[in-house]
Amino acid sequence: MTPKELVQKGYDCFASGDMETFVGIFHEDCTVTINGMHKFSGTYNGINEFMDLLAMIPSHYDNFSLTVENMISEGDQVATQLDASADGLEARFGHFHKIEGGKIKEFWAYDDSQKMAHAMKAV
Repeated sequence: MTPKELVQKGYDCFASGDMETFVGIFHEDCTVTINGMHKFSGTYNGINEFMDLLAMIPSHYDNFSLTVENMISEGDQVATQLDASADGLEARFGHFHKIEGGKIKEFWAYDDSQKMAHAMKAV
């Protein structure tokens, strides 16, 4: 599977709720960085910490979804532009993945943190 196909599989699993497969495409000791200054911002070490974060999304965003608009892959790196939506949220997100040994080792979410904070009523 190419890095681009792997990242797309992650978005497909997230959308369908197949979190068992989703977990399997990440290194157990992956690093996830979420930009901004809101409740979800910070660095998460390991897939378990990242899954704990993802489990909080439904309690903060009703009807949350991501739609891949564009994906660029070069070597072991994949950049993705996405449309994000939820009740009270319409935003453009940017994600960056580094692949190592056929799994996602690093993930950065360059999301619109101001819109995210506003939608979760944090501002």
